[in-house]
Amino acid sequence: MAVSTKAKKAPTQRKLAAVELAAPVKAKRPEPQRLSSVAMAVRLLKSFSEGEAEIGVTTLSRRLGVAKSTVYRLASTLVSEGLLEQNPETERYRLGMSLFGLGALVRQRMDVATDARPFLFHLREATGETVHLAILEGAEIVFVLNLESNQAIRMRADLGARKPAFCTAEGRAMLAFQPKEIVDDVLAKGLVPRTPKTLISERAIRKALEDVRATGFATEDEQSELGMRSVAAPIRNANGRVIAAIGLAGPMQRISDEALASFAPLVVDAARTISVRLGFNSLAGA
Repeated sequence: MAVSTKAKKAPTQRKLAAVELAAPVKAKRPEPQRLSSVAMAVRLLKSFSEGEAEIGVTTLSRRLGVAKSTVYRLASTLVSEGLLEQNPETERYRLGMSLFGLGALVRQRMDVATDARPFLFHLREATGETVHLAILEGAEIVFVLNLESNQAIRMRADLGARKPAFCTAEGRAMLAFQPKEIVDDVLAKGLVPRTPKTLISERAIRKALEDVRATGFATEDEQSELGMRSVAAPIRNANGRVIAAIGLAGPMQRISDEALASFAPLVVDAARTISVRLGFNSLAGA
């Protein structure tokens, strides 16, 4: 019996061993090699400080723990992109002006949201509808500030949420005042309908942008969200460039033509006031 039992177990053990060998082994996913280079470049940029504005290759090599040749390759790439500059006299590196431009964009976004907040509160109280602030990023708008209506039925736009620029009131309010090449690029990325009422004709959208330039505000009827209507106006910085848009949105049954006509001037006035706070001289024109 003992022999018989052993004989029975052996095939089973062999089967289990075969299954174990056949089972796929989950290997640890390797980190993409390109990310290590990006991380090293970021560390290089972070090496600079107010007290150490210029740093040489030898110091960077020692600080980053890599060869001088690696530092040189990274620095050369960053110089070509304007993120670093090299002092021709000392051959040391310093942060480039492109970083200043990127930092200015971040500061600008923070400033416009801070300056806009009290006026968005006032606009929401005056209209009872959801109001928000959006910026343009490529072919999309990004909501950076949102104050929801207290009404049971209302529009919601989460912070950081994105929508196509071409079919939203906020997007059109900004696109209407962008250089032609930016508008062309946005339209070239494809006009995918979000609702049955979304305009996907390039000619119709360009006409809508002309109307925005003529009236100073943009409207949208169920083109990005069914059942919702919105109106938006552009916000300008001290240089007169449109950098954001303030929008108001609500359900079709509340925002009638009459309501829209009364809300539009309030939205335009709020956008104009915020622009002035950002340094825009309205008397100088757009």
